[in-house]
Parts: sequence; structure tokens; C-alpha cells
Amino acid sequence: MGRRIKDAIKKDWQLWLMILPALLYIIIFCYGPMYGIQLAFRKYDFSKGLTGGDWVGFQYFIQYFESPMFFTTLRNTFVISFFTLVCGFPVPIMLALVINSLKQKRLKRVVQTAVYMPYFISTVVMVAILQILLSPSTGVMSHLLRGMHLIPESVNLLGTPSAFVPVYVLSGIWQSAGWNSIIFIAALSSVDGQLYDAAKVDGASRWQQVIHVELPAIVPTIIILLIMNMGRVLSVGFEKVFLMQNDLNLSVSEVISTYVFNIGVQSGQFSFGSAVGLFNTVINFAFLMIANMISKRAADISLM
Repeated sequence: MGRRIKDAIKKDWQLWLMILPALLYIIIFCYGPMYGIQLAFRKYDFSKGLTGGDWVGFQYFIQYFESPMFFTTLRNTFVISFFTLVCGFPVPIMLALVINSLKQKRLKRVVQTAVYMPYFISTVVMVAILQILLSPSTGVMSHLLRGMHLIPESVNLLGTPSAFVPVYVLSGIWQSAGWNSIIFIAALSSVDGQLYDAAKVDGASRWQQVIHVELPAIVPTIIILLIMNMGRVLSVGFEKVFLMQNDLNLSVSEVISTYVFNIGVQSGQFSFGSAVGLFNTVINFAFLMIANMISKRAADISLM
């Protein structure tokens, strides 16, 4: 085994050299911090460090399960993740199909650039834009929605619990759909042109070409990305939720990541916060493995 690895490295040393920075990044910033996982099972003591506290086992996990915030944070995290996945995952696919159907190269480049640009807006700026557009008094979107009689006159969209999830999900789709479509556009570019010619000879319409030629070509990519997204089903982004959070929408915006920050960092309960974060990671890993297993049995496509 060791001999084969050495031969592979010797044969393709240029490729291994190219991925070396990525490997170092993963080792240092992903596997290195795993040393601190034991903090979830110890009573943290500043004077003793990570490994010097008393071993308490699953005490902090049980404390979280019995906490009144357990169901609230789990529900809020799942609801936001579910609607983000259900509403946000198909949009990049549809966008890629639309961009791929454009025949004029210049128009295609303009559309691609336009839909990619929102992704480069920072989260802080993005939330600031939402606050400006959805301001009850001066927000353009608020006045537009009131003029269309879609919301009451006095409603504050950023302070209304029922509006938090739609605003979060729709703004996320607008910001990331274009960027997420890149991989699907790349997959569509590899479709053999002879398949299109054969479909046209058979009298297939443009819609039928999409259904019978393009979608089957990107199904493996769709399944792989869906499996990877299932591994982040409870990993709602901390920054955006935290910046959109306020006292009015706290009942629906307090997710696991913000709860870990509030209870672990601000309150100084580092062991308890570590236990909650580890629980979140274990659940995500379980979802990933289940989705991978189902995909492997149903479509013979999997991550491993």
C-alpha cells in the first residue's frame, strides 16, 4: 500500500504539488481544531486549558436536550435550512438551463456577469441593503408591497417573525443562485453536440431537448451537490442570521449557530457551547451519510 502511494506521488508529483495548499488548509483549519472537541466532554477551566478540566462525559449534551431552547433552536434551524434547500437548490439548475439556451455569446456573458455579481456582496452589506429596502418608513420594497396590498400598512418585515424566513431565503437565492449555477453550466457545456442534432432530427422541441438531453446529462452533478447540501442541513450561516436578528423576530431567528455564540462566547459557557456545536455537526454528518446511502442504492451515485 505504501509502495503504491509513493509510486503515485512520484508519477504525478505536479498534481500533488498543486493540491498541497488545499491539503494544508484542510489539515490546519479543519482537522487541527478537532483537538478541541474534547472540550464538550470536560468542565472548562481557564487555568488548566482544554485538557485540564474535569471529565463530565455527556453532561452538557443532556443539559442542552433538557433546555427549553433545544426544541426552539432545532426547529428554527431546520425550518430555515429546509426552505433554503427546497426553494434555493432548484433555482441554480433552472438558471443554468436558461443561460445555456442563450445563443448570442455576448448576451450570454452579460447575463452570467449580472447573476454572478450579487455573490460578491459581503454579508454585512447584504443585510444593510435589506434594512434599507425593507424599512417600514422609507423602504422601496416595503412601499411597493404595500401598494400591491401584499402587506399591511404598519408591518415591519424585518421585525415580523412570519416574514423572517421568506426574507432570509429569497435574499439568499438572489445572492447565491448565479454563483451556484456555475457548476451546472460547466456540466452542460460537456454535453455532446450530436445529442442535440439527433434530438432535432427526431423533431424534439427546445423544451424536449431540455428534458431528454440536458437534464439527464447533469443528473449526476445534481445528486452529488444535493448530497453535499444534506451534509449542511443544520448549518445555517451564522453571520446573516445574526445580523438580521432582533428582539422582534428572536422567536424564529434563534438558530443553533447563534445560540452557540450567545451561550458559549458571550456567556462564557465554552464547554456547553462546544457540546451544542458538536451535536449540530453529528446530526449533519448523519444526514450526509443517509443521503449518500439512499443515492447509492437508488441511482448508484455517491460520494464514495
